[in-house]
Amino acid sequence: MPVFKAPFNGYSVKFSPFYESRLAVATAQNFGILGNGKIHVLELSPGPPGVTESVSFDTADAVYDVSWSESHESVLVAAIGDGSVKIYDTSLPPPSNPIRSFQEHAREVHSVDYNPTRRDSFLTASWDDTVKLWAMDRPASVRTFKEHAYCVYQAVWNPKHGDVFASASGDCTLRIWDVREPGSTMIIPGHDFEILSCDWNKYDDCVLATSSVDKTIKVWDVRSYRVPVAVLNGHGYAVRKVKFSPHRRSLIASCSYDMSVCLWDYMVEDALVGRYDHHTEFAVGIDMSVLVEGLMASTGWDELVYVWQQGMDPRAS
Repeated sequence: MPVFKAPFNGYSVKFSPFYESRLAVATAQNFGILGNGKIHVLELSPGPPGVTESVSFDTADAVYDVSWSESHESVLVAAIGDGSVKIYDTSLPPPSNPIRSFQEHAREVHSVDYNPTRRDSFLTASWDDTVKLWAMDRPASVRTFKEHAYCVYQAVWNPKHGDVFASASGDCTLRIWDVREPGSTMIIPGHDFEILSCDWNKYDDCVLATSSVDKTIKVWDVRSYRVPVAVLNGHGYAVRKVKFSPHRRSLIASCSYDMSVCLWDYMVEDALVGRYDHHTEFAVGIDMSVLVEGLMASTGWDELVYVWQQGMDPRAS
């Protein structure tokens, strides 16, 4: 299975929605605490070495997340540790990038998510406790969402409703928003400890998952959110990222500070259906390909990016 060694610690990995062999990786020097960052665009190939870097972009601060544009195949958006949001065109050489840079957040930008239905806007979540909405053709953010009482670690668009998104925060709440409304439309006090990640089910637009410092993943239905649909136990430390499968309704992937990547089927009693222990440091980034069923990628503080097929050993050559 392809493995890429980055010079810095991995933070996020994302498959291209246009090319099944392309992915982007966000990295940060010194574990993202202090130093530079780098974005790598990788290409998968059938023969050895299996993965090669097609282009990379250096940044003056850590890169915590990347998101591919849903409308331009070569464009990606990056969340930067200095509070900036940068847009890159991977078809242009590094000196011509970034093609745009926004400096509005007061603290680190921790996540970015491109709108999959409208395809003209994206969200950023920041440690300044806010979420911002941006449009590609606007010189500044369209709106700032201020309700969370602590860092917002992730904001994710609903896969079917172009105006609805969810946000996960260190204030232990999950909030649902509609950009047409003045404030959040739902507040779910999901965990007793910080919520680090959230994602929507790709087949049921009322179902989402959260992951937390409390080592659990919880699945919620917004139609009856007083009690979670499922609570998934199995990680030994904080669950850093959670992601619903684009191909199977009940399949969830997660990665954790326990260095593992796990696969869950939240609809069955023995929910843990796969565990991968290939990382040797915190596993913090995970993705599943929309274009190739079962293809997964992960990255972590061990500076490695793994790409593998579900059921295979990520370390197998």
